[in-house]
Amino acid sequence: MRRRSDRATKEKALVATEEEMKSAGRKVEQGPEEFQCSGILEQDFPELCARAGIAHVPRVTPRPAPSFPADAEPPAGTLEEALSRIEHRYSHFQPRIQVEREQEDPRSVRAVFLRGWKLEEDILGVLSQCLPALGALQAVHLWNVALPEPLLPVLAALPTRCSRLRTLSLEGNPLPEAAFELLMGSDSLWRHLSLRSCSIGDSAAQRIGTSLSTPTSCNQRLESLVLSFNHVSDLGAQHIAEGLRLNRSLLSLSLASNDIGDAGASRLAEVLAPFPLTHEEVVQRRRLLLAEAMGRSRASPKETEPHGEHGASRRGSTLGNKLPPARHGKAAPKKKESQRKEEVKQSKKLPELKVTRSRDLKSGAQERLSPEPGARRGTGGWDAGIPRSLRDPLAGAAEPPAALLEARQQRGAVVLPGNRALLNLSLAHNRVSERGLGAFLAALEAQQREKQPKVPGQQGLLCLGLERNRIPPTSPALARLQELLPPDPDPKGQEPEEEQDAGT
Repeated sequence: MRRRSDRATKEKALVATEEEMKSAGRKVEQGPEEFQCSGILEQDFPELCARAGIAHVPRVTPRPAPSFPADAEPPAGTLEEALSRIEHRYSHFQPRIQVEREQEDPRSVRAVFLRGWKLEEDILGVLSQCLPALGALQAVHLWNVALPEPLLPVLAALPTRCSRLRTLSLEGNPLPEAAFELLMGSDSLWRHLSLRSCSIGDSAAQRIGTSLSTPTSCNQRLESLVLSFNHVSDLGAQHIAEGLRLNRSLLSLSLASNDIGDAGASRLAEVLAPFPLTHEEVVQRRRLLLAEAMGRSRASPKETEPHGEHGASRRGSTLGNKLPPARHGKAAPKKKESQRKEEVKQSKKLPELKVTRSRDLKSGAQERLSPEPGARRGTGGWDAGIPRSLRDPLAGAAEPPAALLEARQQRGAVVLPGNRALLNLSLAHNRVSERGLGAFLAALEAQQREKQPKVPGQQGLLCLGLERNRIPPTSPALARLQELLPPDPDPKGQEPEEEQDAGT
């Protein structure tokens, strides 16, 4: 009896072990159990790190407010005070994640800071799972974290998962050139981007200018861009100026502490004043006008494209009305009057094809030209069998620059009023002399002549930073420039950007 009971016990143990192994195998195949983040970063981050098998988990701590200046001497007093002073000075070099809250509620995190330690791929993968649960998150700051290139798509996709996240700071991270298409492309959702001390040269500046705008695409969301403390020269400034020709979303641009001289400053000033369009831009403008006309004609196909017996009879009657009336003596004047009435009726039925300016194109024409989500054109609709280049003149352009429609004919050329959306431009700590200053003065005078305060986006440049350049303080052009620009409402409340610490 004992042998039978022992044998039964062993068989049950073996069956249980086999079931456990099978269940473990299913878990390995299915992956780890999905963890529902609670929105408290101090709890979610360590739990997800443990599930991912990360040994050294950085701590999540609130961002402390500075209680004394960074260059102050250690306070004379107890040993605890001296140790707290030293810990405060070097705390940002320790591997930790600091958070800034709107309130004392741990779920009200509005900014996340990672500073001075190498960011591994697994850590950013865990963060990408935690951050969407933070409903109040607005900014992510990654300072000197040796950001690897494979993680850039993860950062580019973060705003699609975080509803309020619009600010990204990547200061102190030399980025590959391909990063700018991901962070500043036409489909990017970032509104504020800081790339200070990222070793950006002229080739990278060319990609940045292309990301801002081209004749066929345009970034319509980025509002502020910081490119200070880099290696942008006159050639790079010219590339960025090319991107500002058709961009109407960027409000603030900082190029402080670079290597820009008069040539680059003059090219930046040219795009602020009226300038003629290039041949490529004129061709794209015609395509936009054609697309707008096609969009209006598609809105009422029954009226614009008659078909069938009724359409044939209508066309026949219209053609008949165009023929000269037969001579029948005194009845001719009555026929002319009836023909005029018929022409008036036909003209009232036909829709008017008017050219819409840029602000109307953004709201109306773009919605009509863009297809429905998930729908494919040319699969059996009205445009089946027609080449895509003829069906849609804007084929391949996700967001065409609507600023082209602001152009007007002037003295045999197509002239654009200039970029009046840019409000703040900083060129402090560069090599600009009075020649570049004169170019900006001419551009501001042109903006003042054509300024339309009642129209949104027509304010023009309001702040121009030219401190610590090669401009004498007694220059008459500088005095005239200061008269054109409005005074700073709080000059003491803003510290010069070049004197701020990138890690604070």
